[in-house]
Amino acid sequence: MKTAKMVIGIVSIVLFMIIVFQSCAAGVVNTIEENGSSSGSAGFLLAICMLVAGIVGLAGRKSKGASITAGVFYAFGGVIGIANVGNFADLMIWSVLALIFAAVFILGSVIKKNKAEAEETK
Repeated sequence: MKTAKMVIGIVSIVLFMIIVFQSCAAGVVNTIEENGSSSGSAGFLLAICMLVAGIVGLAGRKSKGASITAGVFYAFGGVIGIANVGNFADLMIWSVLALIFAAVFILGSVIKKNKAEAEETK
């Protein structure tokens, strides 16, 4: 799991740049069209959550607490993104990806905890 968490952290940091540029473009379009959509702002929040989660996931990939924290940031960003999909359709893709990353980090921590408890009882 340590390698998977490292890869996901690196991918998240790279995706941050892509999502930020798309979100800024969507925000400009929302402003010009005056359509009341907040998908650009939600994309920006998702990008920030992915950056923070990626950094925390990389720095603490051996720590259970850091993995859960990164998973919570991924989940928060994913929920914000899904709730605000408007004219920025790619936001749905990035949000689902963030939720998958959250599942990997949180379930990885739970599985690691269960294995450690099983080994202690032997």
